[in-house]
Amino acid sequence: MIAALGEGFSVGLLLSALIGPVFFALIQASLTNGFRYAATLATGILASDLIYVLITFFGIKFIAGFESFQTYLGYGGGLILIGFGISSILKKKVNRPNSGGIDLPRAKKRTAFAKGFGINGINPFVMLFWISIASVVQLKESFTQSDFLLYYVGILGTVFLIDLLKAFIAKQLAPLVTDRVLFWLNKAVGVLMIGYGIRMIWMT
Repeated sequence: MIAALGEGFSVGLLLSALIGPVFFALIQASLTNGFRYAATLATGILASDLIYVLITFFGIKFIAGFESFQTYLGYGGGLILIGFGISSILKKKVNRPNSGGIDLPRAKKRTAFAKGFGINGINPFVMLFWISIASVVQLKESFTQSDFLLYYVGILGTVFLIDLLKAFIAKQLAPLVTDRVLFWLNKAVGVLMIGYGIRMIWMT
């Protein structure tokens, strides 16, 4: 059981090292709205990962053989990322990071959660990653049900904690970041998201 948890931890580290739209969204969210907002966004990311885990673990053969699913997800995900990017570029007013107080307004929590869930959930490369993990897991004949659970807990827990660490470090840098830097960061993140969206559509 400990070995399964350790394997999950190592895979989680690998996944966390990948730099994609989620990475930039976390950094931007922490700098612009504070750590609590970014933590809520990270929770949305975790929720979408958990759904992919359940789908791929219990239906790997069905999803892998349904080619049009990946195509629709690729085009839809690409367009949504491009939309996020354009919105970020066109944003004129940049709010300073909040103080990270006791709580966030409920509406803002929903917005942060939905954004994290959406950016991660519509990325077909995330789906393909979890399909590959589910495929590898199926080959582990020595794994018990408890091993499967600990393996996935290791991956998801590691990714979530490292996402929180990224947001925390970015928040500590907030006092050094001026309004002008935040303004151009929004533009840069917007361009990167558009680039990821175009790449996603191109590769579908």
